[in-house]
Amino acid sequence: MRNEPIDTTSSVAAPKGPGLSRFLWLLLPLAVLLAAMVWLLQTNPLQNFNNGAPPVENLTIERTMLDQEGIKLLIRAGGSDPMMIAQVQVDAAYWEFKQVPPGPIARGGTAWITLPFPWMLGEAHKITFVTNTGATFEHEIAVAVPSPATTSGSLWFQAVLGAFVGILPVAVGLMCYPALRGAGYGTMTFLLAMTVGLLAFLLVDTVVEALEFADKSAAIFQGNVMVVLIAMASFLVLMAIGRRRGTPKGIALATYIALGIGLHNFGEGLAIGAAFAAGAAGLGSFLVLGFTLHNITEGIGIAAPLLKIRVTLATFVGLALLAGGPAVTGIWVGSLAYAPQWTAIALAIGAGAIAQVIVEVSALIVRTRDQGMSALLAPSAFCGLAAGTAFMYVTAMLVKI
Repeated sequence: MRNEPIDTTSSVAAPKGPGLSRFLWLLLPLAVLLAAMVWLLQTNPLQNFNNGAPPVENLTIERTMLDQEGIKLLIRAGGSDPMMIAQVQVDAAYWEFKQVPPGPIARGGTAWITLPFPWMLGEAHKITFVTNTGATFEHEIAVAVPSPATTSGSLWFQAVLGAFVGILPVAVGLMCYPALRGAGYGTMTFLLAMTVGLLAFLLVDTVVEALEFADKSAAIFQGNVMVVLIAMASFLVLMAIGRRRGTPKGIALATYIALGIGLHNFGEGLAIGAAFAAGAAGLGSFLVLGFTLHNITEGIGIAAPLLKIRVTLATFVGLALLAGGPAVTGIWVGSLAYAPQWTAIALAIGAGAIAQVIVEVSALIVRTRDQGMSALLAPSAFCGLAAGTAFMYVTAMLVKI
């Protein structure tokens, strides 16, 4: 049998033809789409349907600041065309205003409106924006109070508050680690299930808050859809990262729990910081205490996957800062540059992270009991789920105002 020589040239060159053909077929629909867009913009066939009606306009007020010079508002346009603020009323009286930047506000664009209005402390004021088309948009200041000035002292106070509501309770919960290390099999299951319960409450609470802030954001952001998509993306990304080296456990799982809680606390911090910026944060000692009690079980939940291994003090410090530190950062960011869509995004990311941790901790319970999914219905697991959810629900009553 004679060996035939192999034509390496033809074997290499053969795929080039089909590859080039596929590339050209890909370019064809893109070229058709581009040509259609150019034709639409140049000919404007929709002008035949124009009956003289004004363009659709939408306006969202993202920030309100009050000082000795008057009222300052950050507005965002969301109409179909650029919109122009023609007049501004305060309590049904027209007032001069200054707009920065001046001129029409592009779709999705923002501008600062400054009103030299002598607002009265503690009183309510209604502001009405009138566009050049005659459309009106109202904004109410329920209680007029001066917006706090950003100083090193105020930032330090906010950091102390963030440490009390974020870092301190997590650290206190982690301090239970030595006492829990000798826990038996049933107690271990109870603690892991309690972690799932408190995280389940945080998941629901986070999603609800994210949707509330999404409703306050400009319509252009499609708030509810944005929250759902970001939460799903956060969940999938963290699941992929967490499973890249197998199922997380021990310190890895505790880190993911701390990360999920930290993202939630960052979103909470944004909301608190925004309240400070608006001058509407009347946080008394009882309310701060409520926040602290509400978050103590978070530290116990982080410690639960660590009870069978030895952990250094530096690891505990890192976990406490990862879970509670974002509350400080969130308060700072919220007080300096707040917008409802950013809080909704942060909370949506936190929701996805919390959902990922719920899946992983539940999987750990199933693996340790070797009973399949029925392990989640065992008495110790069921009681843990109920205890975690109930504690978070009851202590949440202390912080809801």
